[in-house]
Amino acid sequence: MQQITAPALRERLDDASQAAPLLLDVREPHEYAFCHIEGSLNIPMNTVPARIGELDPDREIVVICHHGMRSASIAGFLGSRDFQKVFNLSGGVEAWAVLVDPAMPRY
Repeated sequence: MQQITAPALRERLDDASQAAPLLLDVREPHEYAFCHIEGSLNIPMNTVPARIGELDPDREIVVICHHGMRSASIAGFLGSRDFQKVFNLSGGVEAWAVLVDPAMPRY
């Protein structure tokens, strides 16, 4: 599993010369509603195995959660299912709020 930092992800999203990665937020819907990275897809952690068919194994995916623990688990799961371009957002939305978007609500 690969890690990506919040500032590196921001740079990646701002680079119009590359296709944007899928931002997969694996938190519960009430957590996602409180704060999320714009454009992310919310599939709660416990439903990812049942909904894996909704994800493209050839697309770059950045998995997101609150601090990075749940997303690391899901990134590992996807990697074990032949998803080759999976990254875990190091520090999760908390790091995003601190390092990229200080206006984002924090827990």
